[in-house]
Amino acid sequence: MAWPGHWAIETPVKPAFIMAGTGATTTYKELNDRSNQCAQLLWDHGLRLGDHIAVLMDNNDRYLEICWAAQRMGLYYTAINWHFLAEEAAYVIDDCDARVLIVSAATSAVAAELTSLMPKVEVRLIVGGDLAGYERYEDAIASFPAEAVPEEYEGTPMLYSSGTTGRPKGIKYTLSEVPMGKMPANLALMTAMFGFANDTVYLSPAPLYHAAPLFYCMSTLRLGGTVVIMENFDALRALEYIERYKVTNSQWVPLMFVRFFKLTDDERSRFDLSSHRSAVHAAAPCPVAVKHKMLEWWGPIIWEYYSATEGMGATAVSPQEWLERPGTVGKTLLGPIRICDDDDNPLGPNEVGTVRFEPRDPATTQRFEYHKDPDKTADAFGSRGWSTVGDMGYLDEAGYLFLTDRKTFMIVSGGVNIYPQEAENLLITHPLVYDVAVFGIPDDEMGERVHAVVELGDMALATPETERELIAFCHAHLAKYKCPKSVDFEADLPRQPTGKLYKRLIRDRYWGDKTSRIV
Repeated sequence: MAWPGHWAIETPVKPAFIMAGTGATTTYKELNDRSNQCAQLLWDHGLRLGDHIAVLMDNNDRYLEICWAAQRMGLYYTAINWHFLAEEAAYVIDDCDARVLIVSAATSAVAAELTSLMPKVEVRLIVGGDLAGYERYEDAIASFPAEAVPEEYEGTPMLYSSGTTGRPKGIKYTLSEVPMGKMPANLALMTAMFGFANDTVYLSPAPLYHAAPLFYCMSTLRLGGTVVIMENFDALRALEYIERYKVTNSQWVPLMFVRFFKLTDDERSRFDLSSHRSAVHAAAPCPVAVKHKMLEWWGPIIWEYYSATEGMGATAVSPQEWLERPGTVGKTLLGPIRICDDDDNPLGPNEVGTVRFEPRDPATTQRFEYHKDPDKTADAFGSRGWSTVGDMGYLDEAGYLFLTDRKTFMIVSGGVNIYPQEAENLLITHPLVYDVAVFGIPDDEMGERVHAVVELGDMALATPETERELIAFCHAHLAKYKCPKSVDFEADLPRQPTGKLYKRLIRDRYWGDKTSRIV
């Protein structure tokens, strides 16, 4: 059995997780008891296998107990980006059919706006505060016993990936009556390759609403290890926490590596990192020069993997392999990788095409779907049933994958996925805008940053004041990280007679002679 309920019996007083900044510690018995109480509350409100809750919170000491309550009673749980504005969060809450919303004091401003925007939500709870229209979470669970609900099945996250049509899409797997505590197949990657085990102390420096941090935290708790949760990422404090908590395992995004090298030599060498035996990074390709510097500093403990929230496939590369082939994201861990042309025909070694994953065993491989979007689901699997998120790349002769571009123009800024059509769909509604293209351009720190090229109805208004106005317009309707950081103006954006925008022609001007459009 692999879950906190087992470790609550085997090691009840062992820390399950620690809030890094305060040192507040939750033991396995406390995690199990509280997640049981939360599950009892949800059960009392009629939630059963396949029902849905949503969580809109900062990183706090109740986050994982709520996720485990949903996990242990067969529910879908959607962790929502806490940077979302109310209208963005409301869309996700409504689209996922959440019956329960749990927020925190830190997100109360947005939560207050949501009360009239989510008609399907039956129960509203707030952690660590008071808010009109919400019940205090701590009070709500207090009257329920710390006992298992009558039916315990494995639940699953249903997280949202930014959509090419301008709206995020829920990534959904079918739930069934899988007994609670069954070892997930993808846990083998963490144990066999990255060294996660019962003695793991895992530092989680990223927001828990992201797929990888949430999965790695939940999986560490399945294994009986200890999670150290950073409330917010800070490069110097991350190093301090590795020493203070004797961290053994960690996971990062390349932007965090970049931030380490913004520290002074003295700051980077101040702490004892000798307990640190395995570091993993993903979410965005790491600049080759930065990774070389990290390996020189931390030694050969840094692994890299490539996957997606959809879980359709995965690659991994050891530090030794990467040094032999700088820039690769590794070899497949599951079924074959196929590099395909626009008609889904496989290409040969070193030929660039769409990266698709063929299932190892189609009969037993669980297939995801984009919630309420069969067309996008069908497009993701193509004519052969090989799945993709639209990345472009090639395989070398030995089968190592190199990423080169994004077919969908997805922007990865600081490890966060941003689909530009959300900003495009918004900017085109501005009365001054006649046409618009939004895409990523190189950024030394973030990898990419969001940029807009706008055609105005009256190009005489192409001024710095109009640029500021358009950026402010975006900030009023979208989370800041999705908004253009800069705007250029162009008199005639290139479009086909059919109306399709030649966005790549515009974007390529900003990338110059770079060999890769993924940084």
